[in-house]
Amino acid sequence: MTTLNSKTAAPHSVSGWRSAQSKRAIITVLGWSVALVIFFPIFWMILTGFKTESAAIADPTLIFSPTLESYQAVQARSGYTRFALNSVVVAFGSTFFALLIAIPSAYAMAFLPTKRTKGTLLWMLSTKMLPSVGVLVPIYLIFRDVGLLDTRTGLIIVYTLMNLPIVVWMLYTFFKDMPKDILEAGRMDGASTLQEVCFLLLPLTLPGIASTGLLSVILSWNEAFWSLNLTTSNAAPLTAYIASFSSPEGLFWAKLSAASTMAIAPILILGWMTQKQMVRGLTFGAVK
Repeated sequence: MTTLNSKTAAPHSVSGWRSAQSKRAIITVLGWSVALVIFFPIFWMILTGFKTESAAIADPTLIFSPTLESYQAVQARSGYTRFALNSVVVAFGSTFFALLIAIPSAYAMAFLPTKRTKGTLLWMLSTKMLPSVGVLVPIYLIFRDVGLLDTRTGLIIVYTLMNLPIVVWMLYTFFKDMPKDILEAGRMDGASTLQEVCFLLLPLTLPGIASTGLLSVILSWNEAFWSLNLTTSNAAPLTAYIASFSSPEGLFWAKLSAASTMAIAPILILGWMTQKQMVRGLTFGAVK
């Protein structure tokens, strides 16, 4: 009887293993297919940057003679370094201030909630539903009157306020998943609120804070609407640098692709180097 059961169980185990392998193969193929579809526009943009203007317009093929003509023209037209420095200062500066405001806010909402906490969170999230153009005129007039037009400080303020709802929501989620017993033990040992946040909360939620900061940097780096409307030359970031290659004569596809490649290269490298930390932070607290 035991021998019969073992013989009948073996085919079932083999078929189950084959079914699991086939599902895994299908998921892998679908994942790679989606990734290739998403990455293809970036790949095509990089290729176009190494073409001449005539080839970029009339010859949409993968086989061509590469040239650095477009990159040389982009460098000769305007200084890439100045725009890149503006992007770095504005993206990381706004992220720093967003985290500086969001960490105590999310801490209060997660561990000291009131009856208005949920309403406040929903209100903060609802501000992201307002089109940016709806508040452009008042912000432009305020910045004009206080002298913040075409300044890094002005962009940092706008980007901080723009990303603050998302940063608060993400940190609130991470803090909410943290066991409260750890903080209560710190209080019993005589830790103050500042010590509790600095020595208990931040080290334990560091992956979530890091992924939130990286997301804020990416959002600030890619923001174009405010940079085009609030800057001209002094504080213009790379998004304004790319837009400068469109003219009344038309779009210069090769030069525009070269400029776009140079603009996204730093953030692509940063995202590639920190992808493990970002995935770990975004899944932080998902499995208990």
